[in-house]
Amino acid sequence: MLLLVVDTQRGCFNESLYAFETVKENISKLIAVARENEVEVAYVQHDDGPGTDLDKNTDNYEVFNEFVPLSREKRFHKNVNSAFHSMTGLTEYLREKGERDIITVGVSTDYCMDATVKSGFEQGFNIIIPAMCNSTYDNPYFSGETAYRYFNEFMWPKRYAKTVTFEEAVEMLKGVYYERKSQTDNRG
Repeated sequence: MLLLVVDTQRGCFNESLYAFETVKENISKLIAVARENEVEVAYVQHDDGPGTDLDKNTDNYEVFNEFVPLSREKRFHKNVNSAFHSMTGLTEYLREKGERDIITVGVSTDYCMDATVKSGFEQGFNIIIPAMCNSTYDNPYFSGETAYRYFNEFMWPKRYAKTVTFEEAVEMLKGVYYERKSQTDNRG
């Protein structure tokens, strides 16, 4: 299992997001639980090019302060919506490690998260989406809440991903550690 943190950069992870405080707190907790239970955390960062809010040469490109990767944690970079696009190397990395179960969190629900979920599914990964761990902004057509609910309650479940409660995601991350520990203890 791996926790994949998508595009939670200073230039796009902010108070304008739907349910910002809840999503921020939940992602922070999942990162902490993953680290405590020896589950790998990997990050994806989006570059929109020079002069944009997500220019790789600016502070806005860096991961949001509360989610900063540890030096040992992998970062993948992209300038397209999907974290699984061939340019990132993520798919190959996960296959080499034998990882199939990917808990995916981040922004924006209706852009990079949706593309990542669907592409991950098409690549054969088991994509797991915890509740209130992704978000997006209002737009001229619908609110951030409507977009969140559409993808998390209608589009992804039973089609592209397994949607779980936040508490279930925490238990999954803890379970990986206990399962590994049990296997190690039984070998000894």
